[in-house]
Amino acid sequence: MEIILKQDVAKLGHKDDIITVKNGYGRNFLIPKKLGIIASPSAKKNHAEKLRQQSHKEEQLRKDAEALAATLSKLELKIGAKTSTTGKIFGSVNTIQIAEVLNGKGYEIDRKNISMNEEAVKEVGSYTASIKLYKDIKTEISFEVCAE
Repeated sequence: MEIILKQDVAKLGHKDDIITVKNGYGRNFLIPKKLGIIASPSAKKNHAEKLRQQSHKEEQLRKDAEALAATLSKLELKIGAKTSTTGKIFGSVNTIQIAEVLNGKGYEIDRKNISMNEEAVKEVGSYTASIKLYKDIKTEISFEVCAE
């Protein structure tokens, strides 16, 4: 069954992709949750026209994401955390704290688009995180966890 995705679906595809899925997955999950529609010939024709109109907008978004990736890769963040005398953090530093620091500096990055390269940051030190800015544009940022 061919489906036109209306939203990004993790590990399946991005918005406006035409994908092939099993009939049950399409009818019982994607279509009822409004994640996709059946790719009938008329829907494909409408989809092609819509993609032609969006190509210019997408090119601009890609350029903006590449420019943001260049500035973010040079950025170094400092995240303060309460620590013990041995340098261990009470709790851990996660993507929420990174997103808050980035938003404080004027970058609108959603925490869902940030992934940590380490499983859990529980000690003072320097680390890296990966940020997904656009479909295939990712950047690495370095951040330092320091004691408050």
